[in-house]
Amino acid sequence: MSNDIDNEYFCDGITEEIINALTKIKGLKVIARTSSFAFKNKNIDVRHIGNQLGVATVLEGNVRKSGNRIRITGQLIDTKDGTRYWSKKFDRELIDIFDLEDEISLDIADEIRKQFGHFDVQDHLIKQPTNNIDAYQLFLKGRSLQLKWTPESINKAISYYNKAIALDKNYAKAYYGNLQGYGLLAMWGYMPYQEAMELAISNLLIAKEIDKTLPEYPLSFVGKFFWGEWDFKNAYIHINKVLDINPNHIDGLEAMAELCIAHGFFDMALIYANKLLEVDPLSANNNYTLAHIYYYQGQFDKALENVNYALTLNSELGLANHLKCFCLIWLNRREQFEEFILDTSLQEEKNLLFKLINKDDVEVPEEMTTKWIQSRNEQQMEVPYDVFILSNSNYKEKGFIYLKEMIDQRRGQVLNFRQEPFLQTLHTNKGFSELHQSNLFIKDLKSHQKEEEKLTSIILDSHQIKSLKEDLLSYFKEDKPFLNPQLSLKSVANVLGLNTNKISYLINKAFLLNFNDFVNSYRLSHFKSIALELKNSHLTILGLAYDSGFNSKSVFNVYFKRIEGITPSKWLKSNTI
Repeated sequence: MSNDIDNEYFCDGITEEIINALTKIKGLKVIARTSSFAFKNKNIDVRHIGNQLGVATVLEGNVRKSGNRIRITGQLIDTKDGTRYWSKKFDRELIDIFDLEDEISLDIADEIRKQFGHFDVQDHLIKQPTNNIDAYQLFLKGRSLQLKWTPESINKAISYYNKAIALDKNYAKAYYGNLQGYGLLAMWGYMPYQEAMELAISNLLIAKEIDKTLPEYPLSFVGKFFWGEWDFKNAYIHINKVLDINPNHIDGLEAMAELCIAHGFFDMALIYANKLLEVDPLSANNNYTLAHIYYYQGQFDKALENVNYALTLNSELGLANHLKCFCLIWLNRREQFEEFILDTSLQEEKNLLFKLINKDDVEVPEEMTTKWIQSRNEQQMEVPYDVFILSNSNYKEKGFIYLKEMIDQRRGQVLNFRQEPFLQTLHTNKGFSELHQSNLFIKDLKSHQKEEEKLTSIILDSHQIKSLKEDLLSYFKEDKPFLNPQLSLKSVANVLGLNTNKISYLINKAFLLNFNDFVNSYRLSHFKSIALELKNSHLTILGLAYDSGFNSKSVFNVYFKRIEGITPSKWLKSNTI
């Protein structure tokens, strides 16, 4: 929310920063930007959101910017019954924005830990990337444009990153933004390749001197080794470095899935594709990636089902449209195919490919091959229909020559040439096995199969747990801190001389409870004792609940029924007769 519609990018940027901060917490599942933003400005029941995203809680709120002040409100809501666990309002000067983002992220993490059990939380989740708030706002504007992924928007993004750099020469993320932008323009052919790569490299050389701890640093080498040089072993090493920094990094997970696809390691590719969908289920690109795996496995029905869903999320995703076309060809669904390709580009090529796969004695018109020869040096097709057509006709040798040329040029369109069904006819060619040989083998890959849950790192040993358990029980018995509705992990930790990670770990290990259930067990016990006292018969149930430390009617009712199996009113009635 803002008085100025141009500030929407700023509000979105802060939201993304908080999302990214929470993804740093190991064991906490956080939905990525694309899927989270699908519900932006929509009045949708949280239960529906929970089902679509596969989450237990939703964080909702708003960012309002006015002049040099910012107000952020947020609330954490249970997607099962709408219970509000936490809500807070933050008012700050813009100069404190990074401290505020960090404070909000830590508050949210702490509240989730109180509800669901122990996990370690760092002292800080967001570090200050720049001292200049104007540079930060320019960076966020650039980021919002970059995420539109068009040549025009990327060029505009670069201009904003450069403006941010002009205000802060040490703004590493702005240099990395330029690096990615120029790299994309080079790979898509929207800028002279050599010129774009030189600009990308110059930004990298500056950025790495400022900050190598960001995931963007190893990610920059992924683009170089994977797409630029087809040096798959080095690409794999650097993808792992990205995922070591952030195991849920979308670009890192996608790159690993693509790397596995290129080698036919489909079981491994599915692990990463499903991980992508776990953290970003409403991304058209992620659903396309899953569909592509099924396509290369020859499971064309499953591929079609998944690519159709991807296209409902983004009907303009070019590669997904081509993949649907291919599935319909292999499934020989003529009517659907003709309807789908109507008024699309390369319609003549698509029709010819359908006939070659599904009919006998189909010839490739000479004028079409002439057209391809004339256009090949000017512009490559987004998908190599010419190679596919030639490889499934009586021009197989020419198809092989075209394929070899593209491989020698390291063209991304044929990265998966060994898996592509349309190129199976070339496998018997005596030169096929000699085409680009990967330097990465299955034995080189770490096993990322789902492992048994590893034990949480030992924060307290058994002797410490026993001793501190007695201290905690004594504190709750004598001081009754649970009567304070604002009781927090931090306040209990301070009394016992521990940090929040240790007190959370203690309660989880010693009582097999999360912090809120531990505290609410005392509140419930206190409520039951005072509710049966004759002197309190004139008080309402809700009043007694508040006197017991509960700070929400819904939290009290839900917890009471979960523990006792009946509502508070029925329990009181049955115990006072």
